[in-house]
Amino acid sequence: MEYPTTLLEAVKFFSNEETCIEYLASVRWPSGAVCPTCGRFDVSYLKSQKRFQCKSLHAKRQFSVKVGTIFEDSALGLDKWLPAVWMIVNSKHGVSSYEIARTLGVTQKTAWFMDHRIRVAMAYGGFNKLDDPVEADETYIGGKTTDDKGRFSNKSAVVGVVEKKKD
Repeated sequence: MEYPTTLLEAVKFFSNEETCIEYLASVRWPSGAVCPTCGRFDVSYLKSQKRFQCKSLHAKRQFSVKVGTIFEDSALGLDKWLPAVWMIVNSKHGVSSYEIARTLGVTQKTAWFMDHRIRVAMAYGGFNKLDDPVEADETYIGGKTTDDKGRFSNKSAVVGVVEKKKD
């Protein structure tokens, strides 16, 4: 599979959904697809549904190539995500969300969301979500309350999540 070298080639290359799925699957699973639930390697591809299916009988036995990645919770297709990744990765000085919006035909708000997710993934070192154990804690910040609306009525919730790397 030849990787595109220009933006025009990238948009053409990633315009076909099957090509996007095949490309992302080859990047994620170089030695074949793996079930994210049980870890089995003998999964089959259901071409009509554009999903993979695990041979084990368990909940969530069907999964897409987007499961467990930054693309998972997005309604946008890979035909928008992958050219945006190409634009950001191949730009020397960065790409604004306005430029992504104009190029891909999405709203600026959507382009901003995509831009930030991709940049976080680049800082993290991959497009997978958190794999290692995480620690989370929360607190409420604000002054004392004098009214009867409840003890947290004028406080802001702050949540922190840290991934513990396996060494």
